[in-house]
Amino acid sequence: MDLLLNYFSGFTDVQRRQLEQLQNVYTEWNDKINVISRKDIDSLYEKHVLHSLAIAAVFDFQPGTQIADLGTGGGFPGIPLAIFFPEVEFLLTDSIGKKLKVVEAVVEATGLKNVTTRHTRAETITDRKFDFIVSRAVAPLRELWQWSRPLLKARGQGQMATAGTEKIYGGLICLKGGNLEEEIRESGLHPLVWEIEQLFREPFFKEKYILAVPR
Repeated sequence: MDLLLNYFSGFTDVQRRQLEQLQNVYTEWNDKINVISRKDIDSLYEKHVLHSLAIAAVFDFQPGTQIADLGTGGGFPGIPLAIFFPEVEFLLTDSIGKKLKVVEAVVEATGLKNVTTRHTRAETITDRKFDFIVSRAVAPLRELWQWSRPLLKARGQGQMATAGTEKIYGGLICLKGGNLEEEIRESGLHPLVWEIEQLFREPFFKEKYILAVPR
C-alpha cells in the first residue's frame, strides 16, 4: 500500500480503506481460486494494483464515463481503476466464471458501487456501448481492437478523457509488455504509446507500456 502512496496522493479515507483491503481479500480467495500467480501474490500492489493504476497516471476520466474491462481475470486493471475513479462506471467481463467469482467477492468486500460484472466474451456483448475499453495482456492488439471497436460509442457521442495534452474521444487503452514493434505493425494501427518505466521507477515496469487506440 505504501508503494501506491509514493506515486499518488489525495486518496480519500474510503479509497485508502478499499486499497488496503485488497491484499487480504485477494490472498484469501487466491487460496481457493488461483487467479494470481502464487509467486506474485506478495507483490500484489506492485505487479497488479500499481500496474493497473499506470492508466490513471496518464488518463483522467470524466465523471459518468462508461468503461468495459475485457478479460479482467482477477479484476485488473478494472478494480484499481474503479477505486481511483469512483464516479466512473465499470463493467468487468471475463469468459471464465470462477475468475468473476473472485472479482465479485472483492467488489463486495470493498463496497465498490461503480462496478458490475458479466460472464461473457467480448464479441457477445450487443446491448451496451462504452466510452473506453481497457484490457491487460489479454490478446494481440489487432484482436483487442477487433473486439473493442463494436463496443465503443460513436465519436462525439461519448465522454472525452485527457492524457497530458492529448484529448481522446473514446477508444481502447491496454497494458502490454515486451517488444511490441511486430505486434503493432501486424495490427495496422497507430497507437499512442507511453512507457510505464517513465512513470514508476521499479524495475518490474521496464519494457511495459500503455497503448491507446483512439476511436
